[in-house]
Amino acid sequence: MEDRQPIIVRRVKKVVGGHHGGAWKVAYADFVTAMMAFFLVLWLIATSTPKQRAAIEAYFHNPTGFVSGGSAHPIDLKGSASVVQQTSADQAPNQITIPEKTVTQMADTIEQRKMQDLLQDLKNKVDTDKTLQKFKDQLLIDITDEGLRIQIVDRSKRPMFDSGSDELKYYSEDLLFSLAKLLGKLPNKISITGHTDSSPYVGRPGYTNWELSADRANAARRALVAGGVSPDQIARVEGLGDSVPFDKSDPTAPVNRRISIIVLNKKTAENIQKNASAGGDAPIIDLTKPTPGQSKNAEKSLKEGDWFKSVKPDKPGPVKW
Repeated sequence: MEDRQPIIVRRVKKVVGGHHGGAWKVAYADFVTAMMAFFLVLWLIATSTPKQRAAIEAYFHNPTGFVSGGSAHPIDLKGSASVVQQTSADQAPNQITIPEKTVTQMADTIEQRKMQDLLQDLKNKVDTDKTLQKFKDQLLIDITDEGLRIQIVDRSKRPMFDSGSDELKYYSEDLLFSLAKLLGKLPNKISITGHTDSSPYVGRPGYTNWELSADRANAARRALVAGGVSPDQIARVEGLGDSVPFDKSDPTAPVNRRISIIVLNKKTAENIQKNASAGGDAPIIDLTKPTPGQSKNAEKSLKEGDWFKSVKPDKPGPVKW
């Protein structure tokens, strides 16, 4: 046994993966590909003309304009609805303009989407708010040309006001307070309109459904402001009496007695402000000055104030115009 040579067994361990794996090669290949794409974009930009770059920019701003215009390629300017060639010397070179009509349509579309979102938020609010749930059958919500309209009608024998009164019921105030929490967070202006049925008002001489509807609209305004709506947010308060019945087949129906709250869109709010301002488009007529074409005698009469004397005569008698 001592004369036999020892047997030596050598075992080689093979390392799989680890630090010397090939995963880095995949990452490096992705990096090289990205760099190649990046430099390719830089090369294309450097070789393109300013008009082509403007067309590419317009394509990403409004891709539908190229497709609907007749060309799906932004560099081919034949069908672009957003890029126009320079037509005026005052226009800067390569200036991109969008027609005013297109801008208006886009703004109206965005405004319509906002109103749809607000409509859904309000419906969710009605479903979750305990106070609004009680009046779910009295709230009529829709979208009109002026904006989002919320109508509070007289149903389920729960009128907002007593007959012939402009004082809100206690539950009507709770309803308006709950609506004010949502409306007060909006940037939109608000319009409030009061409506009555066709039953004539009796009890006060000279006081009609016109005055009653306006007083009820103002009562609703005061409740909304107390509930969180900013006074500056109110753009219009009006009473329409029984001129716009909800149920045209029955003008005396209780549903015709209602308060209408409209969350105005931007266009309507601007029109209200424009039409109400003194500096509108219509010319202001000064009655103290003669209009063109009047005779010299008429001009003299106006200067001397004879026209106003005819309105308030010194002696009792009929006024002659």
